[in-house]
Amino acid sequence: VQLQASGGGLVQVGGSLRLSCAASGRTFSSYVMGWFRQAPGKEREFVVAINWNGDSTYYVDSVKGRFTISRDNAKNTVYLQMNNLTPEDTAVYYCAAITQWLIRAPERYDYWGQGTQVTVSS
Repeated sequence: VQLQASGGGLVQVGGSLRLSCAASGRTFSSYVMGWFRQAPGKEREFVVAINWNGDSTYYVDSVKGRFTISRDNAKNTVYLQMNNLTPEDTAVYYCAAITQWLIRAPERYDYWGQGTQVTVSS
């Protein structure tokens, strides 16, 4: 599976962005999809995951109520809607794929997108 993340950019505090992650291949629906982020000087951290058919999601506390993950298996794409952004959300965001639910350790994920930069200015 090849993953291509897009949608990052520069926004002001309180703004919104929608990230997309397009997957190649015919087995997209076989994978749990996760979003991670990595800020400068920090380790890559788990943000959210969505299960194979989209009926289960898991968010870290810092993004609950602000971020929404969704997927469209017909389009082989997972989305991350980010609202009410804060400077603490500034990071490179990565999508990743894994066959198991619910894994938060990045080293366990099988496939990664290239990352998309999100910068929130105050």
